[in-house]
Amino acid sequence: MALPALWRKVEFIVAPKPWKTLSSRSVYENKWTKVREDVAEMPNGKTTIYGVVSFGGCVGVLPFINRDQVVMVRQWRYVYGEGQRWEMPTGGMHPGESPEAAAQRELVEEVGYHANTLRHVSTYYTSKSVIYEVGELFVGTDLVQKSAIPDDTEFLEVGVLNFKDVVEMTLASEIRDSMTVIAVLHAARMVR
Repeated sequence: MALPALWRKVEFIVAPKPWKTLSSRSVYENKWTKVREDVAEMPNGKTTIYGVVSFGGCVGVLPFINRDQVVMVRQWRYVYGEGQRWEMPTGGMHPGESPEAAAQRELVEEVGYHANTLRHVSTYYTSKSVIYEVGELFVGTDLVQKSAIPDDTEFLEVGVLNFKDVVEMTLASEIRDSMTVIAVLHAARMVR
């Protein structure tokens, strides 16, 4: 993919200088989340307090029933206090689990399918400043039905939606989950 002409004119003479961690202390930890507070020295020699929230890796898979339909889920999202938005099956990776294995596990757990074809479409940072979490996104096809066994905290509505509608919902910001947005936009580009 070629960069826009304006971007090609920008010359980077010196890469940003790294910050140095002077100290770090754990503030909070549970099986999903770690919070720490660092004292960091910036390139200008001044120090600052920097809070970091760490999660394990996460995965998402956009499962296509056929070329025109995808399987999506809705669930109550506690942090945002809403449950009307569709999203693709997503979840955290277990220690030692490959992204592909985690994506297949989440697909079976949440919607009751296994993807015979799993195509990696993106690796990205879910937030770039205070959250350390790397997302791995896939498109799943050639689905085989299995029994869904959701986690204890998942109360899911599963639906088969037209992919065109999912793209429109994404472009209209009705779908807001970053993992789903990114996967849908990649998939829309792939099926042109």
